[in-house]
Amino acid sequence: MTSHKIILLSGDGIGPEISMVTKKVLETLSQIFSFSISLEEKPFGGSSIELTNNPLPEETLESCKNSDAVLLAAIGDPKYDNLARELRPESGLLRLRSELGLFSNIRPVKIREALIDSSSLKKEIIRNVDLIVVRELTGGIYFGQPKGRINTEEGGERAFNTMTYSQFEIDRIAKIAFELAEKRRKKVCSIDKANVLDVSQFWRERVTNIGNKYTDIELSHQYVDNAAMQLVRQPEQFDVILTGNLFGDIISDEAAMLTGSIGMLPSASLGARNPGVFEPVHGSAPDIAGKNIANPIAMILSAAMMLKIALKEEKAAEALEKAIDNTLAKGFRTVDLISNPSQQECGCREIGELIIQEIKSLE
Repeated sequence: MTSHKIILLSGDGIGPEISMVTKKVLETLSQIFSFSISLEEKPFGGSSIELTNNPLPEETLESCKNSDAVLLAAIGDPKYDNLARELRPESGLLRLRSELGLFSNIRPVKIREALIDSSSLKKEIIRNVDLIVVRELTGGIYFGQPKGRINTEEGGERAFNTMTYSQFEIDRIAKIAFELAEKRRKKVCSIDKANVLDVSQFWRERVTNIGNKYTDIELSHQYVDNAAMQLVRQPEQFDVILTGNLFGDIISDEAAMLTGSIGMLPSASLGARNPGVFEPVHGSAPDIAGKNIANPIAMILSAAMMLKIALKEEKAAEALEKAIDNTLAKGFRTVDLISNPSQQECGCREIGELIIQEIKSLE
């Protein structure tokens, strides 16, 4: 029997709730598909600050490095906003990505037929949406140096960050996008701000250079402001969207809403060697924490990506996605997905149990 070691980072807010549901789903799948899964939970984010005064303790980091995959729920809470930057939950996440070398963030955005009425956009606009956002994750303005604050004589305090990309960083993320496109509709749209930013001009040059090696792939470029508009105007035009760290952060959350709720969008953060991190793209939603109303499906879908990409349990991943679709097709919804009175509202735990029932029915 194949055995898999998973580090679970439940984090903050709704994180523990959606983690508990996802853990039960994975346990069910492991029994049905005859593999062993060890889920070891470690402190991370705000909950870790409370325990250790550190959002990413060394023990947690080492455990992640020695695992087969990392499953992350959500981190963050406004109550930590007054801490020093390096002590905030988000800094722990950035360090985790950097230490594991997770330079590529993959975010699939696909309309599930049962949720087509849940989107804020018209059916005819979103019906055929099936795209992937490929976001560079360890460079750009989030990691660029110098950064900080200084006091100036002429203008008082001044804050600054640096957006920077090397040829190597651009080339390797571009290759990921083109390789994904080869398995899909063979289209890559690279998003930048090359009309204003030197770093974006360099980004466009390098992406074009890499694209010349993939002669069967149609490469296009869009400025980020136009791309944001096009995503709500005609989203089906996109196949693989390639972009840097900052623009990808914004664009991928916008793309999430095409699906009806940010609670439906999973992601995978991958590197060349170390274990990947699989996580929903939504935040920790502390305002609804503990109320059993959070949507756990994005985390469950992240677990499906983990099963497929990291653990090579493709049959289990396929069964999980089918179980989710079947559950939604029967009209069961968490509150964020309700679009008409005929649908039955379910809590976080309840939707998880319904998905488990569907998994069992597929045996």
